[in-house]
Amino acid sequence: MTTNNAVLAMAGIFIMISLLLGGIDFNEPNWLWFTFFVGFNLFQSAFTGFCPAAKIFKAIGLKDSNCCTKD
Repeated sequence: MTTNNAVLAMAGIFIMISLLLGGIDFNEPNWLWFTFFVGFNLFQSAFTGFCPAAKIFKAIGLKDSNCCTKD
């Protein structure tokens, strides 16, 4: 698994969890702020290239995906 795949998987899981926790069954809309935070981090990393989750995944040993560079 690459860092990009891990970041996308983690973001998807966090969004689904926060939506479940803020949904009809738990009736706690404050969990939607967590969904906003995850989405905002994805959005800003598209422009700045800074992603805290990617740095963590790199530190634990996942490799970057170099899909657009030639070896």
